[in-house]
Amino acid sequence: MKKALIAIIALIFFSTAWAVEKNIILSTPTGDIHGMLLMPEGNEPCPLAIIIAGSGPTDMDGNTIGSGYRNNSLKLLAEGLAGKGIASIRYDKRGIGKSAAAANGEENIRFEHYIDDAAAWADHFGNDPRFSAIAIIGHSEGSLIGMVAAQKSNAVKAYISIAGCGRPAHTVIEEQLSRQPEQIQREAAAIHKELLEGRTVDNVSSNLAALYRKSVQPYLISWFRYNPAKEIAKLKIPVLILQGDKDIQVNVRDSELLYAARIFSSYHVIKGMNHLLKHSEGTEMIAQIDAYQNPELPIKDELVELIAHFIGNHLNMQCNKAA
Repeated sequence: MKKALIAIIALIFFSTAWAVEKNIILSTPTGDIHGMLLMPEGNEPCPLAIIIAGSGPTDMDGNTIGSGYRNNSLKLLAEGLAGKGIASIRYDKRGIGKSAAAANGEENIRFEHYIDDAAAWADHFGNDPRFSAIAIIGHSEGSLIGMVAAQKSNAVKAYISIAGCGRPAHTVIEEQLSRQPEQIQREAAAIHKELLEGRTVDNVSSNLAALYRKSVQPYLISWFRYNPAKEIAKLKIPVLILQGDKDIQVNVRDSELLYAARIFSSYHVIKGMNHLLKHSEGTEMIAQIDAYQNPELPIKDELVELIAHFIGNHLNMQCNKAA
């Protein structure tokens, strides 16, 4: 994606005594990507974190569109970082939320579009005098998007993975389907075999139609090509890997695989943290319902502290930190 084709428009939207929030639009040839820049009060320049949301219809705040629930996990992360003097940009990925029109149809979305968009945000802000350096923070599927985008943009000086898978997506999906009837497992494996060869599948049973609908198969083909462990090993910048031990969507084993692939990285398992970055007492869904539907429930303080410490050490933070 050429810089010449990208324009940024910013309007002040919200402010407090400690932060100023602005709507940001990244204009691309296929449509606008809508984001939110949260600037901490204090001396400039300061570090900037680009926060990338996870899979599915997850918006810039970390909420699943259409679910009827809000958890605001990524919004809370941005606010927590602002309290530490770190700016952030979070955004609706193309095809999602306010950026829905930029997809130009689900059948036209590829994993590389998400990578290019993340790299484009970094490239734009790379020469912005307000920022001392740029880090990418990828959550869940955003972890893989972020680690490849960090390879493409020289503006990215540090990378942080939160609840990122350490295995290719098709392997994780097959594991998630392991409790389904054997017939469904066999069909999914057969579909994956075709997709991995770059071929779409015409006949999909009603049991798997939502997951493997024809319009999403080209995206799956592009996504399945990437192995997170191989991609993280390519990074030449400081890396921080974070994982919660109460995560019921991505397990600790995945974070161990990422760490094993990039041994010269910082690695922490946060006790009591679930997939939405919030506290949980158990790994049963009933114990985590509040985290998934209560936007007032805070994220783990340890998560913000670890990220702020890592960014402070590696990006030479220059702006004032809130007390």
